[in-house]
Order: sequence, then C-alpha cells, then structure tokens
Amino acid sequence: MKIGNVEIKGCASLGPMAGVADRAFRELCVSYGASYVIGEMASAKGISMNDRKSGELLSISEKERPAGVQIFGDEPLTMAKAAEMALRYDPEFIDINMGCPAPKVAGNGGGSALMKRPELAASIVKECVKAAPVPITVKMRTGWDDEHLNAVELAKMCEASGASAITVHGRTRVQMYAPPVNIDMIRLVRQAVSVPVIGNGDVVDGKSAKEMLEKTGCDFLMIGRGALGRPWVFRQVEAYLTKGEIIPDPPIEERMSVMLSHIEKLCEYKGDYIGMREARKHSAWYIKGIKGAASYRNSIGKLSTMDELKALAEEVIRNSK
Repeated sequence: MKIGNVEIKGCASLGPMAGVADRAFRELCVSYGASYVIGEMASAKGISMNDRKSGELLSISEKERPAGVQIFGDEPLTMAKAAEMALRYDPEFIDINMGCPAPKVAGNGGGSALMKRPELAASIVKECVKAAPVPITVKMRTGWDDEHLNAVELAKMCEASGASAITVHGRTRVQMYAPPVNIDMIRLVRQAVSVPVIGNGDVVDGKSAKEMLEKTGCDFLMIGRGALGRPWVFRQVEAYLTKGEIIPDPPIEERMSVMLSHIEKLCEYKGDYIGMREARKHSAWYIKGIKGAASYRNSIGKLSTMDELKALAEEVIRNSK
C-alpha cells in the first residue's frame, strides 16, 4: 500500500489511541511488526500556540518509522497552521482526526463532530493539503449515529479535497466502542473512493484480520484496542495472513518480560512519576485473561515503583505454574 508517496509494507498499523499510543508503546508495537504508527492526537490550537504538551505528542523517534502524527480541531486555517508546524517533527504523513468520540473533543466541534459538518471537514482537509507537502490522511467513523451514516459521502469529499488515505472505524460516535462493527459501511467506502482505505474495529487476531479484509475489500488494517497489553498481535496477524499460521499468545514468562520492558521505557521517556502511574492501566491489560487476574488488580492500582511491578510479575509467574 502507498499513502501518497510513502510505501507501506506489511498488514496492519497501530491506531492513534489517546493516552496509550505514546512513544514507548509505538516503538514496542513496531518491534512486533506494526507496519506504521500514528501518535496520539494533538490539539491544533495547542500546536499553533506552541503549547509544550501538544508539541510533545508530535515527537517521533527513528525506531518507529514510518510514522504519522494526528491533529484535531474544527478551524481550517488553524488546522493548516498546525499541519505546517508539525512538519518540524518530520512525520511521513499527517492524519486528521474525524473519529474521536470523547466529549471534550467532539463537544467542541472536533473529532467525530466533524462528521456532522462534512463541508467543514472537507475544507479542513483542503487547507491542510495546501499547507503541508506530506500526505494528509483522515480517520473517521461510519457516522454520528445510525440515522446519519455518512462515511461514504464524507470519504468522497475528503478524497476530492486531497486526502491520500482514509481510515474507517466501523462504529458511529454514539456507539463509542460498543459492538457491532459495521463491516458493510467500510466496504461501501472502499468501493466509493480510489485512495487506500484502512479498516479499523475489533481486529484482535489473524482470523478477525482476514475477515475484515475479505468482507470489506479494504487495503490495510488498523489495530487499536486489540493491541492493548498484546503488542505481539501484529506478529500474529501477519503470520496468519501471509502463511495461514496461528501463533499463540506468548507464555506468561514472556508476557511479563514484555510488560516490564514496556514500563521501563515508559519511565525512561516520561519519568518515574508519570511512567508508573500510566503503568497501572498497561499492567492491567497485560494480565488480562491470566489466572487470578482479578486478584492482582488491586495491587496494580497502587503501583508506584518498578520494584513493585517486578514483584508483581514474579508473583504472576509463580502462581501460573
């Protein structure tokens, strides 16, 4: 697949999950075969005002390329300025968020709220394309609600405005993350545009990846929540799609080792205080499905040092035998 002039190899990318898809996690997923990654969404207003935190969200390391950055907002010229300023971080492409369902984003006109204003959304794409020489992509949902499934209309308008690729999360904003995924809408978008279409929603393993590709005809896959505590899902998906091989989840010892490596990087990049607090959610994902997971969650919720996490990992391994 090509996004503009950017050649993408492999089968699946990591989605730009806010509060999750930071540098540590992106690098980890790339090491397991993620074809490309997109950073956490950053406010166009914040970027244009040189807000430090917004700028940090755009930072890309060499270990995670090819990589894109994602911006959100509802003012075309501000979004264009943000796209231009994002170039200092040398992204391979810039993604426009038209899918975030969070009230603090959609409630202010950005994210999935843009699906209710397709003309404005198209104008944002057009201005960003003019402002930045790298490919501009779009991530959207199927619509705002079941009565307004306008992903096909919006995708056509975004393509006409210069978008180089479109990712469709197969749910409405009202659905948030509840099932089911609307496979038919993703297929209709794929049939309606000539740029690459990336399918997103409930891809958690090789079988679900193959189903998404076969039923929608989409060009590529994006994995979001399916990678939480399971960065090896990218290796599993590629093995299944290329060889028909089913790779099981790693043994407990390896899972705990990956968890510790992940959190160590998190602390390295963000400092121990922030890193260990963010480690709590990641650790809960890593132990999901493990025997006795419920009993470990209380300890996980109080984690404050790497030594505590290492002791927990040792306990999990010991009790699994």
